[in-house]
Amino acid sequence: MMSSLRPDLTTKIYPEPPYTAEHVDHFDLLPDSLLLLIFNKIGDVKALGRCCVVSKRFHNLIPQVENVVVRVDCVISDDDATAGAGASDKSRGPFSSLVRLVFGGIVKPIQAIGQFLGPKRSSPSSSTSSALSVGNNGDGDGDEDVEQSGGVTHHSPTQVLKNFCDIKFLKIELPTGELGIEDDVLLKWRADFGSTLDNCVMLGASSVIHRQNSASSENNSDTVCGNGNGISNDDNGSIPESFYTNGGLKLRVVWTISSLIAASARHYLLQPIISEHKTLDSLVLTDADRQGVLCMNKEQLEELRVKPLSASSASKRTLVPALNMKLWYAPHLELPNGTVLKGATLVAIRPSEQSGQKEVCDGSWVASAFEEPYGSAARMLAKRRTYCLEMNSF
Repeated sequence: MMSSLRPDLTTKIYPEPPYTAEHVDHFDLLPDSLLLLIFNKIGDVKALGRCCVVSKRFHNLIPQVENVVVRVDCVISDDDATAGAGASDKSRGPFSSLVRLVFGGIVKPIQAIGQFLGPKRSSPSSSTSSALSVGNNGDGDGDEDVEQSGGVTHHSPTQVLKNFCDIKFLKIELPTGELGIEDDVLLKWRADFGSTLDNCVMLGASSVIHRQNSASSENNSDTVCGNGNGISNDDNGSIPESFYTNGGLKLRVVWTISSLIAASARHYLLQPIISEHKTLDSLVLTDADRQGVLCMNKEQLEELRVKPLSASSASKRTLVPALNMKLWYAPHLELPNGTVLKGATLVAIRPSEQSGQKEVCDGSWVASAFEEPYGSAARMLAKRRTYCLEMNSF
C-alpha cells in the first residue's frame, strides 16, 4: 500500500525549450511609434485597409495614422450607380452633373469627372445627388450608406475615413482632370480655398511642342527665341490684335471659368470630410493628370468650419465671388528645358474684396503654383505686360 504512494523516480520532468529565433515575431519587438511611422509612409487608404486585418495590433494602430492618401480608380454618376448607364447619359454636356468618385477596377471608367455642372435635365423634378464615393477596401466596416453597382461596393470618403481619428495630412487623387482638352493643349490650375475662394492661378497654352518635336524645326522657324528670354524676336510684350479677333481671348475666358467651376465643385464636395476630421492640417484634392490642384491649409480648414460656405443656387458647388484677374500672354514661349508653349497664358485670380490686401501679381505666389517646367513658364510670363480683367460672382 505504501509503495503505491511513492513517487515514480524514473519519470523525468523536462523544462520548456527556450524560444529560438524562428519562434519570435519580430513585429512584436517593434514599438508602436515605429509601426506608425511605417504606416504613415504607406499612406494609401486601400493598403492601410489590408494592413488593418493582419492583426489586432495593426487594427488598433491604423486609426492613428496621420498621413492618408485616397486614390480614386474610376468615376460613376449617381444615375449609373442606381439605374445603370442609360442611353440618355450619352447626351450630357461636358458639365452635366456632379459625379460620384469610386474605387473599383470592375466599374467601367468614365473619362471626365468634369461632368460637374451644366444644362439642367429636361425634367425639372429630377435631380442628381452629389457625393464622393470610394470602393470597399475590404475591411468590412461601414455597412450603412453603402451602394452596390456592377458588383462593387461603394462608400463615401466619410465612410472610408470614419475610423481614422487623427488625420493631419489628407490627399485625394481623382483618376483624371475634369476638363476635356486636346492632347497638345496645356491647361493647369491651382486654387486655394477657405470658406470661399482665396486665390487661383491658371496656366494654359494652345499647343505644347516638346524638345524632341521641336528640334527638327528649329532651323526653319523664325519664331524660336533669339533674345535669351524665351520669347520671339518680334515680340514687344503686347497682345497682338489677332488675339482678340480670332477667338483667342474668348478661349482663355472659357479656360478660366472652367477651371473655377471645377475648383468650386471640388471644394463643395469636401465639406463632410472637413467637418468630420477636425485634426486636419492640410487637405489636397488633385488628379492623376495633374490638371488641377485644390489646397487648404490649417487656417483655411478652420475658416470653413467656423464660416460655412455659400453654395451656388444653380448647381452643387461653392459660389465663386466677384473676381479681379490679371492676365499675361506670350504668342511663343520657350522654356529652359526646350519645351515651346504656343499661345501661353497665365491668369492670377483673387476675390475683389482682397484686391487691396495683397498684390495679385506677386511673382513668388504665382510661380509656386506649378511644378517645373511650368513654374518657369509662370515666372517668365509674369514679367510681361499685365492685362486686368474683372468677373462677376457666379
